[in-house]
Amino acid sequence: MKDHLLSQEEIAFLLENAASGVLGTLDADGYPYCVPVHFVYLNNKICIHGLSAGEKIGNILRNQRAGFTVYRMNGLLYSDDAKSPCSVNTDYQSVVVKGTAVLVEEIQRKRDVLQAIVEKYTPDLAALSIPENAVMQTSVIEITPQICTGKYYQ
Repeated sequence: MKDHLLSQEEIAFLLENAASGVLGTLDADGYPYCVPVHFVYLNNKICIHGLSAGEKIGNILRNQRAGFTVYRMNGLLYSDDAKSPCSVNTDYQSVVVKGTAVLVEEIQRKRDVLQAIVEKYTPDLAALSIPENAVMQTSVIEITPQICTGKYYQ
C-alpha cells in the first residue's frame, strides 16, 4: 500500500475541522521553529492568534516564509496475527502548507478572525463580545498558502 493524495475538497475539510496545527517559521540562525497552535481556516487562509511578542512573531517579521501542517491519526492498521512490527501502518490524513505569513494589522479583520476562533473552540461563548483591549493586544497571523498538499493512508 502507499499514501494517496487528498482532493482539494478533502484538504479544505481537514483544514476547517482539525483541532490544532503546527506552525513552522525560521529563526534568526535559519533553524526551524515549530509550535502547536489553534487556528481557523478562513477564505483559503490559515489564521492563528497569539501573544504580540515572542519567537514566532519575531521570526515572521524577519522572514515571511512559513510552513503549517495538520494531521489526524484515525488508528493503527495491523492484524492480530501480525508477524512483525514492520507490518503495522497508520490510518491518517495530513495537510502540509508552504506559504507566506503576515501579521494582520487591520482591526476589523483581527476582530473577525478572533471571533471565528471563539466560534470554533468555545462556541458557547460566541455571543459574548471580545473586549477591545484583547483585540489590540492579540496578534493575528495570516498564512497565504503557496503550496498545499494533502495525503492519506487507509
